[in-house]
Amino acid sequence: MTAAYNEAGNIKEFVSEVRAAVSDADILIVEDNSPDGTGDIISELMGDDSRLHIIARQGKLGVGSAHLEGIKWAYDHDFTRLVTMDCDFAHKPSDIGLFLKEAEASDIVVGNRFFYKDSLDEWNWRRKLLTHLGHRVTKLFLGIPFDATGAFRAYRLDNIDRHIFDRVNSGSYSFFFESMVVLYRNGINISEVPIQLPARTYGSSKMRLVDVVWSVCFILYLSLRPASKSMPTKKF
Repeated sequence: MTAAYNEAGNIKEFVSEVRAAVSDADILIVEDNSPDGTGDIISELMGDDSRLHIIARQGKLGVGSAHLEGIKWAYDHDFTRLVTMDCDFAHKPSDIGLFLKEAEASDIVVGNRFFYKDSLDEWNWRRKLLTHLGHRVTKLFLGIPFDATGAFRAYRLDNIDRHIFDRVNSGSYSFFFESMVVLYRNGINISEVPIQLPARTYGSSKMRLVDVVWSVCFILYLSLRPASKSMPTKKF
């Protein structure tokens, strides 16, 4: 599953590379009515691929809400495993196999961008700074020992009660660390695999300054709010 907005320049190659990595996978794209025609390209690809699916939304509703909608769709269609990732090639489709293998023994597998010292070397300084800042802040204030701000994950839906995601309210980038807080505090079995990220050669980050400010404020809010009032402390 991936969220797409203005990805007309790479969505075809993304689908092709995912197919090369896991030929029998269903691919779900949550598309936010991109003005560049991304949705039309996906619809065209679906004509030749019965296992390619789209959730066409009416506007740009946020990457977090896209992931929540994609997770709900996977539960509704009785999938037991779900891999989520970016479609701008910040994540390598060839790594999907690593996540699926690790998911045999874990409920959630998270891609760790900080295991290798040079894993972000090809990124520009601004993106690298924001990524490191997000990682350090979530570890410091939320006590999460994992890479909590990335989208590259594998979920064992057959081991996770779907209603746990009802406790996640973020519709923006803060979805990633809020969902990790909820899952971690509920005792879900989480593991990591190291990943190395290439430069974003197919587009630029869509994160705005307001997203960064909101995320920092929300992290502080989650750290100060008692767990009993913010989210359950026992596994469903």
